[in-house]
Amino acid sequence: MGIKKRAGLAALSAITLLALAACSSTPPAGGESTPATEPGAGSGEWILGTTDKITSIDPAGAYDIGSWNLQYSLFEQLVAVPAGESTPVGDAAESCEYGDAQTITCTLRADNKFSNGNALTSSDVKFSFERNIAINDPNGASILLANLSDGAEAPKLKAGAIETPDDLTVVFHLNNPDLTFLSVISGAVASIVDEETFPADALLPDADVIGSGPLQLDSFTKDQQAALGKNANYSGPRTAQSDQVFIQYFADASPLRQAIEAGDVDVAWRTLSPTDLTSLRTNSAVSVLDGEGAEFRYWVAQTKNEAPGKVAVRQAVANLIDRQAIATDVYDDQVNPAWSIVPPGFGGQIPSFQTKWGDAPNPDNAKKILADAGISTPVDITIGYTPTRYGPNAVDEANMLAEQLTNSGLFTVKIESAEWTEYQTLYKEGAYDFFQLGWYPDFLDADNYLAPFIVDGGFFQNGYSNPEVNDLVVKQQGETDTAAREAIIGQLQDIVATDVPLIPSWNGKNVAVSLPGVNGVAETLDATYIFRMWSISK
Repeated sequence: MGIKKRAGLAALSAITLLALAACSSTPPAGGESTPATEPGAGSGEWILGTTDKITSIDPAGAYDIGSWNLQYSLFEQLVAVPAGESTPVGDAAESCEYGDAQTITCTLRADNKFSNGNALTSSDVKFSFERNIAINDPNGASILLANLSDGAEAPKLKAGAIETPDDLTVVFHLNNPDLTFLSVISGAVASIVDEETFPADALLPDADVIGSGPLQLDSFTKDQQAALGKNANYSGPRTAQSDQVFIQYFADASPLRQAIEAGDVDVAWRTLSPTDLTSLRTNSAVSVLDGEGAEFRYWVAQTKNEAPGKVAVRQAVANLIDRQAIATDVYDDQVNPAWSIVPPGFGGQIPSFQTKWGDAPNPDNAKKILADAGISTPVDITIGYTPTRYGPNAVDEANMLAEQLTNSGLFTVKIESAEWTEYQTLYKEGAYDFFQLGWYPDFLDADNYLAPFIVDGGFFQNGYSNPEVNDLVVKQQGETDTAAREAIIGQLQDIVATDVPLIPSWNGKNVAVSLPGVNGVAETLDATYIFRMWSISK
């Protein structure tokens, strides 16, 4: 999927970048390992099976694909990315226009309502951004809204950053020029919440969440299931194709595979094992659908810890990881080795780690790097992974990396794990020296693989900070010349390959398994990883 080229500022002042063209049933019973009951024949209801976890349904409390995909169905954003495209179009807004690279004006639809009947106005929009920044939840995505923040230790919306001259008009005044901002606010971080329902300084309990999206939350039992119904007050462009959607949450890939083979779920999406997918491709009762993908798996160095706080240690690990062995032996060649933090296909991408360290492990170079830095070997390190969030092969990848490092004679490795909610806390606290994470883009631009990762510790709070990197990230966000911007993006990748605050492992595709008679699944399997539940029918 290509990335839309940016227009110059002169064009921005004259062109509107975004404009719109013109029941309840009984939810299925069971938990993670108990299949849901089959919806009534011809009802149009359907069941999604997934191993994803929900951190929070409140948009201020989550920055993960499971939570965000539930939020996309329940909330509107000002703009949204249609299936198969990369450019946002109007959602709650009829239009959003750049006046210059730091000023955007959005005009809301006049008929916006939340599912509780309350009107959605510009005041709700401002409130939504303001509370997300102020709550600054450690598991949230407020880092993406830094261009509206005052930058304080306890951040707040910067004075004057958002103006609301009337109920239908929102004007953003950014801290810095940023031509990616409209793409940023197409993400669930910019979901609009009802200021009469959501507290300004705390998260709303999951079961109480309401929004203005095409679907509404009828019931939710954490780690078991969610039941969504049509929002009768929704009048926007994302029409719900089914009266009811059930999401069944499974403990791991094995019961999810059993459920799709038995017909107990209609769609299985995230995450089946590579061997499961290989086997299911031979099963004529289901369809394995391969979509475009920009999935990124990587290892973060917790630079606040003693060993990975030394750049030589991080560089030595970068010299020892065997990406091709991981892709082949762990993932059955269904993924590709990653040589940069920016995936192939994005403007400015270059294989910096391959250029810097070579395309195969180099133990001799790793040994020299450590010796030249005066570091005694073997170096003791702990690597961490989470066992279910990233599929059943996460443990195999962790074990293989540990084996690669141990076999070099340069490292002594301990492996630890925790389930996702606890894992997010532990890796920020320094429980692991290197820890595994995965990434699915918030929006389709190289900046989304840069700003959240390498500016002042990133969203994972690993302690890495390089003033040159911070400046270059801001510079590329506001650069209007495509070639100049891509050169800066390449420079940033080269710095990351030298400083090694994280180590790329592999890139993957967007894959789902579907039963016959389910429509719309293939169309939503694009590089955004937005699973558009409202657009699917049975």
